[in-house]
Amino acid sequence: MSLALIYSRGLSGIKSPQVQVEVHVANGLPSFTIVGLAEVEVREARDRVRAAILNSGFEFPAKKFTVNLAPADLPKESGRFDLPIAIGILAATGQIPNHELNKYEWAGELSLSGELRSIRGSLAMSVALFEYNNENSSSTRTFVLPAANAGEASLVTGINVIGIESLNCACKMLHGEMKINPYENKMQKYIAEYPDLKDVKGQYLAKRALEIAAAGNHSLLMIGSPGTGKSMLAARLPSILPEMTHNEALESAAVNSLIGGFNIKDWKKRPFRSPHHTASAVAMVGGSSNPKPGEISLAHNGVLFLDELPEFDRKVLEVLREPLETGTITISRAGRQADFPAKFQLIAAMNPCPCGYLGHATKACRCTLDQVKRYQGRLSGPFLDRIDLQIEVPALSNEELFENSDNKDKNFENANNKICASKSSQEIAQKIFKAREIQILRQNKPNAFLSSAEIDKYCNVHESGINLLKQVMQKMGWSARACHRAIKVARTIADLDNSEQILQQHIAEAIQYRRALKTD
Repeated sequence: MSLALIYSRGLSGIKSPQVQVEVHVANGLPSFTIVGLAEVEVREARDRVRAAILNSGFEFPAKKFTVNLAPADLPKESGRFDLPIAIGILAATGQIPNHELNKYEWAGELSLSGELRSIRGSLAMSVALFEYNNENSSSTRTFVLPAANAGEASLVTGINVIGIESLNCACKMLHGEMKINPYENKMQKYIAEYPDLKDVKGQYLAKRALEIAAAGNHSLLMIGSPGTGKSMLAARLPSILPEMTHNEALESAAVNSLIGGFNIKDWKKRPFRSPHHTASAVAMVGGSSNPKPGEISLAHNGVLFLDELPEFDRKVLEVLREPLETGTITISRAGRQADFPAKFQLIAAMNPCPCGYLGHATKACRCTLDQVKRYQGRLSGPFLDRIDLQIEVPALSNEELFENSDNKDKNFENANNKICASKSSQEIAQKIFKAREIQILRQNKPNAFLSSAEIDKYCNVHESGINLLKQVMQKMGWSARACHRAIKVARTIADLDNSEQILQQHIAEAIQYRRALKTD
């Protein structure tokens, strides 16, 4: 037969649309043409495929080969089409049987010897195949890909995944000379290890804010002098977050798979991304001519920590405003558009002034008032408006620094709450899990993602709390967004207290977590 049809998949953002690899063999001057909006890596497949076929013991006849990658308007990139192109050529030249090719989807990059190399995005491709099989239950397909990617692809339950080592193995399987069983995922349960919050001495108010942030998935800004423990606190947030669900883990793993950064040992481990302040806007949100996920998408269902926040370019911070609201990011380029998930929890840290010692108990600040205002002015009002919790992290006293962590629990009491100083992450996580359960049962999402209509529906504020909120809005000049965010934080505090109604003390505590930056 001079025509063969092979099924594969491309990548468009987090999605993986089906690609039909059509191979036609005709008489004429020897040539090898690939059409269908193929990028450089795909066009280079001509030399890889020819060498792989010859070195695998097959013939590559001197004929005219035309390979069409359909649909023609979908850009095709990377070397994942090497294997389907090679299988198509062998089927079209009659060297392998083609009556069962429609039962498989193929992906893999070939070496010149015919061995298969790992590819990017195999998890996203298996998710798309799972959805296809559900919609077409009468004609389900098996995913054939490099053995190095089989474990990753098999995380999607409900599809058959076959991992092969070489082009020869694929051909022997089609000839019936070799039986290759679907990959069985015998992945052991990896226990996610995080640093413990108990390691941080003092900082009781900051720990309380971290607890609230974790319970409601709220964003948090910590302001304090160098060495007060801001980075330590941020690094321990994942240890008190609820365990990832299977779907959350699959989404995060699929995004990391797009850049080839997924490690099976990180399965169900909350992402923690901490980009340097020199990162560009493209590195942060994703992009390039062939859109790839950025830091905010790699932190999907996890934590994005921005240390030295004012040092980031202002444009970089402004591009975070939309994903903070929507949980998604759309990358648009001249020839294509891609959507990536970006439901991250923002944790940021900064010094109060350029020298870092404004308001320090023992060290004098050497900055002028104008320098302090310019430094803090690098953060725009609209951006700060979108951060739910804004707290000060003061320097530790000598007593707090040298206190024995094995001592009996010491309580720090603020206006409304008692905060246990020496609780471990595991103990705090249990309390947070219960608060999250309340939120999921009530509204099927964490409080941070409530819309305006849902705030009216689910946030029942006591009249005394409403009066207090009105006074603060008038005095501090809050926007409607700032007010809504304070109510959502108060809703989380009430959930931690197992209170159905938001009381005045919950509103009062939420208000103190939106304190303005000090310049005096």
